[in-house]
Amino acid sequence: MGKYSCLIIDDDDIDRLAVLLYVKRYPILDIAGVCKSAEAALAILQKQHVDILFLDIDMPSLNGLEFRKIASNVPVCVFISSHHEYALESFELDTLDFIAKPVKLERFAQTMSRIEEYMEIRTKASLFESSIGGDAIYIKEGHEKIKIRLHDILYLEALKDYTKIITAQKNHCVLQSLGMLLKTADFSSFIRIHRSFAVQKQFVRKILASEVILDDDSKIPVGRIYKDNLKALL
Repeated sequence: MGKYSCLIIDDDDIDRLAVLLYVKRYPILDIAGVCKSAEAALAILQKQHVDILFLDIDMPSLNGLEFRKIASNVPVCVFISSHHEYALESFELDTLDFIAKPVKLERFAQTMSRIEEYMEIRTKASLFESSIGGDAIYIKEGHEKIKIRLHDILYLEALKDYTKIITAQKNHCVLQSLGMLLKTADFSSFIRIHRSFAVQKQFVRKILASEVILDDDSKIPVGRIYKDNLKALL
């Protein structure tokens, strides 16, 4: 795994230092800059490539949400804020994670695991190529074409602009968002029950208020705005 450049942006001195200390624990991260304002960060972005933003939201002049819209070409954005009310809006801006202040080491470690997974998938992403009939698809992995039977797929998991295809044998990834994938005829049998998850009815063993349990014991969360979709699983 290579190194990834990151920007830390927070107008609070203590919070900015805390994130900096956590970032320094990870050798895969190169610090491109530590900024107390979004304007200072923009100056750095104009000069060099940045892979990851650790970004506060409530900042004077240009806030974090506005900054993300400008810096939308940065692959990974992690918002760090004490304002929980911004969490939903932040995920509409191509956000990988939202950390509530004060940042704890264990929570930051979870975010780093997500970043590493996403970067690995981004590097090795398979390409969804074409249907081969009514029950299977081809995806491209490297120079090979892999056949996946649709009835072998346990569930789909969104990871930004990629989608993980989970089967009992192996996990795959396609360079297509979950929303776009579900609009295709091949994946019409999948039911979205969360912003990040879609399942197939035949693999659902139990339906609970906040999650569904699949035949392989996977526990898939149910999103509040997707609860009505559970009716299709009954």
